[in-house]
Amino acid sequence: MQIIKSFVKLLVFICPFAVTAQSTFLSQGDKGYRFIDRLEIKQQTNTHLNFSTLKPFNRKYIVRETEFLDSARQGFSDSTGVDKFKDWTDLDMSEVDEYNMHSFLMNNSEWVTGPKESFLSKKAILGGFYKTKPNMLEVNVKDFFLAVNPIIQINQAIEPGYDQAIFLNTRGATARGMIAGKLGFSTTITDNQERGPQFFQQYVAGAKAVPGVGFYKSFKGTAVDYFDARGYITFNAAKYIDIQFGYDKNFIGNGYRSLFLSDWGNSNLFLKLNTKIWKFNYQNLFMELMPQFDKSHGDVLLDRKYAAMHHLSMNVTKWLNVGVFESIIFGRKNHFDFQYLNPIIFLRHIEGSVGSPDNALVGGDFKANIAHHIQLYGQLLLDEFVLTKIKNDPGWWGNKFGMQAGIKYVDAFNIPNLDLQFEYNRVRPYTYSHNDSVSNYSHYNQPLAHPLGANFQEMIAILNYQPAPRLYLLAKLIYYKKGLDSSNYNAGGDIFRFDTNRFGIDEGYKVGGGNKITCLNALVQVSYELRENLYLDASYQYRNYKYVNDPTQKSTTSLVTAGIRLNIAKRDYDF
Repeated sequence: MQIIKSFVKLLVFICPFAVTAQSTFLSQGDKGYRFIDRLEIKQQTNTHLNFSTLKPFNRKYIVRETEFLDSARQGFSDSTGVDKFKDWTDLDMSEVDEYNMHSFLMNNSEWVTGPKESFLSKKAILGGFYKTKPNMLEVNVKDFFLAVNPIIQINQAIEPGYDQAIFLNTRGATARGMIAGKLGFSTTITDNQERGPQFFQQYVAGAKAVPGVGFYKSFKGTAVDYFDARGYITFNAAKYIDIQFGYDKNFIGNGYRSLFLSDWGNSNLFLKLNTKIWKFNYQNLFMELMPQFDKSHGDVLLDRKYAAMHHLSMNVTKWLNVGVFESIIFGRKNHFDFQYLNPIIFLRHIEGSVGSPDNALVGGDFKANIAHHIQLYGQLLLDEFVLTKIKNDPGWWGNKFGMQAGIKYVDAFNIPNLDLQFEYNRVRPYTYSHNDSVSNYSHYNQPLAHPLGANFQEMIAILNYQPAPRLYLLAKLIYYKKGLDSSNYNAGGDIFRFDTNRFGIDEGYKVGGGNKITCLNALVQVSYELRENLYLDASYQYRNYKYVNDPTQKSTTSLVTAGIRLNIAKRDYDF
């Protein structure tokens, strides 16, 4: 990764005068994501919002589009006349939408060009804190912006039949800012103690990893203690090229899950170049990752592996966006291959030219906004693909691919702010795995894409309803079937297991084959926003996990949770 760090320094040295105002990004789980999603679907024809496949969102770009749409729907025009805005003047906004728009602009005030008086608190605390409603400390002077906020999440839960308390205690702080209109920065630090439900504890013990985070220690026997720190800087190398360098998470896709790159696992060190011009958006992502490891024998220096990913999307029409994706996981420990730094070459060609030792994946995605209420989206991922085998031998082990199909329906059945989402994910056996322990599609003992790995099919249904500005209702249903491995049969579901370890069996692999299990995971949640970004939460979760061939092997979880959180998304157990 030293070469990537040097690459960043070189860009800053070469392009110091080309650097322009640079933005930070919406944090993971920010409520602004749902607002932007709704705005894009309801408005339908804004080509800039169609680039929302790549997350996190750039605050500057999203605020500019939100302000533009807000002005357009109110009938403001420029010298060319109001006809320029005819596609936006019919944008239907409910009272709740108006509240969400104001909240979104208020939480990203450094990029707001309109009036900001409504963002101010009636009275600051101790004369200097919370002068604005969303930020504990905000500084906005010439050449310097800074917003600092505390982070708190306290959850207490009861799991019937389990005599230990389920809890999550999170404390921390987050800060973002901009220097001289040229350098943006963001940092988030939290200290956490967590005892999740029993199936969460079993996952941690088996994977030797806590979902979503990295290094951890045991705490009070069955709980974990972990420190989560993220941060990055951003700047421009040229007018249309944004650069971000840091330690955080990225997501590629339009669904609840992603088959390309997910933010479900641990953060990683990365360099990201994003080029946005005309109808194209092109992202280059270079990452330093960690291969599978076991620290049960004490602290050791962990090995490294590397990844390069490209995603090119195009607005084919004002309502249709299509994209292509490719990635390489470098199959060499502690060694970066300089050839993969080329940002505009087909990675599969490089992988072949160096002897084809690495794990190469390609894919495509699409998103279509229809009738101001519906979005269709999907992904197709190809790990290996031989057309003759697909036709003549669909059970061949090397048919490694996955697919996603989904639909979002906003203001469903003409009920304002009732949003539905349905998603289907299916991944063939052995997808994401490779012939060594380094180049599988993983980082820090967790999958880089879908948390279930491979050899599964999954159905997701989500209901979001905001009947009043501060009241949020969520219902989520996840059902999946998966095939597990055994000691003498590799069913292709464990991406950490070598794909060469097939015990001489090359045929007959089907999705869900092996030791079949099913899982139903349902959640109902109510949240109330006491003040900006401060929530009271109450939820009930039911999970039923069982083995198809032996119904006596099953586990059932009921979880009743209550909590309070400030400036952070609620912790999910959605697997």
